[in-house]
Amino acid sequence: MSAEHVDQPRAEARRAQILCAAADCFRSHGFHGASISQISKAAGMSAGHIYHYFENKEAIIAAIVARDLEHLLTLTAEMRSACNVKEAMLECVTTGVEDNLEPHHAGLNLEIVAEASRNPRVAKIVHDADIACRESLRLTVRHMRRASGHEDDDATIAGMVEVLAAMFEGLMCRTIRNPEIDKATVMRLFQRAVRDLLEQPS
Repeated sequence: MSAEHVDQPRAEARRAQILCAAADCFRSHGFHGASISQISKAAGMSAGHIYHYFENKEAIIAAIVARDLEHLLTLTAEMRSACNVKEAMLECVTTGVEDNLEPHHAGLNLEIVAEASRNPRVAKIVHDADIACRESLRLTVRHMRRASGHEDDDATIAGMVEVLAAMFEGLMCRTIRNPEIDKATVMRLFQRAVRDLLEQPS
């Protein structure tokens, strides 16, 4: 076995360590307030070691976004392979609501979106990931709708995807604005709203 293959798990562990430290720094200090020096201190390694894995802070954000995208693409692929796609989607609502109402998760994602609003390089990272996420979710919704006997045009499927995205992303704003949010009630009503959306007439 080559040294490269031996070192690969260690390199992946170091990358994950850096991403975790960077996420904490971005949440606490914002993208511009978080320096490579702060990230290196939080990660317990030198700044030079950070640069060995990531060219700059934008590259770190790209890796964080790519990691989250990979999780979402895997999740939607699993939904499409389920015997009952609609019920699989509804089961995933619980996890999605819990994740988006988690303050640390919400804070990091909102910080990345805020940076995308003023930084063209981060905007491209976010936009490209959103396109991939929407396409996978579009395939999933269309598959589910056809299995339920519905034939929808592209605009309708795209609209449903946008509404789903807006609902889940809106939770991140709500948990920051209202830390005392009643999660159990929101979860119950959210599941009902998603079911109503997925079951609407053609």
